[in-house]
Amino acid sequence: MEETRLIMGMPITIAILDASATQADLNTVFTYFVAVDNIFSTYKPESEISKINRGELLLTHASEEMREIFALSAQTKKETSGYFDIQHNGAYDPSGIVKGWTIRNAVDMLKTWGFQNFYIDAGGDIQVAGKKNGQPWRVGIRNPFNRYEHVKVLVLTNQGIATSGTAIRGQHIYNPHNADEPLSDIVSMTVIGPDVYEADRFATAAFAMGRKGIQFIEKLAGFEGYMIDAHRRATLTSGLERYVLHQ
Repeated sequence: MEETRLIMGMPITIAILDASATQADLNTVFTYFVAVDNIFSTYKPESEISKINRGELLLTHASEEMREIFALSAQTKKETSGYFDIQHNGAYDPSGIVKGWTIRNAVDMLKTWGFQNFYIDAGGDIQVAGKKNGQPWRVGIRNPFNRYEHVKVLVLTNQGIATSGTAIRGQHIYNPHNADEPLSDIVSMTVIGPDVYEADRFATAAFAMGRKGIQFIEKLAGFEGYMIDAHRRATLTSGLERYVLHQ
């Protein structure tokens, strides 16, 4: 079963290949994404994050989910030398960590229900589990200069992949150490990790680092990266090639 719905301002696709999957299973996962969006959307005035930003809600009185995201954000900020920071211009925007976190939680739901072969794609950040027709899943890295073209096709199993960049949403990521300077040196940073939450948060931080972000990913055990700069040049980590599909 496969279905796509627009949630969180993006297309979210869930595909479950196990024969026992039902529409009710898909509905439950999509309902979870909607619930998360209602908590964390900075575009919804009644969301918890909007109330926190207006000073109407203290973090100590917020939901368990909100407190967890703030704790994970603080951890990521520390692990990335401050290049990941959900606070900007006096407001909080945890979207750089919420999407991967939500996908990972949805994956855990599916696994708890006994499903083994599936994928979840939320706005291009993807978690795959098991296989597709007995083969690893194939995931393309999109060309930021031509969204209808893939520059690489990767083969993945039980991993997450996330891309941060400016091709679709424009300048929405910033360098916390120099917030007023636009990030123009690179246009795309794709990261493969043990799960999509890990890939997502480190892809965001690595993009904020600019050209040195790919070196940061190179040093992370269990991660690989693929960077495309403004001159259309690609730089990849030393182990990424083993995931590339060669036809």
